[in-house]
Amino acid sequence: MAHKKQGGRVSQQAQRAGRRLGVKVSGGQKVRVGSTLVRQRGTKFHPAENVSLGRDHTLYAAKPGQVVFKKRQGKSLVGIQVN
Repeated sequence: MAHKKQGGRVSQQAQRAGRRLGVKVSGGQKVRVGSTLVRQRGTKFHPAENVSLGRDHTLYAAKPGQVVFKKRQGKSLVGIQVN
């Protein structure tokens, strides 16, 4: 009779690397056109003025300027204030 428990299947699988999601720039920071602002799954942050939404819900700068974070109607918005 065995005196050691069988190893679980899940514990033997390799760990997967993180997806590097999250906010990439701070409020007030200057950005160029095409700069990634937020990488996300779903729309936790919504695009405001001068920000575009990518196919994978990534927010990126459509115009150069300063990043602005706002809240409106319970939604978190990310916008670009053009100088």
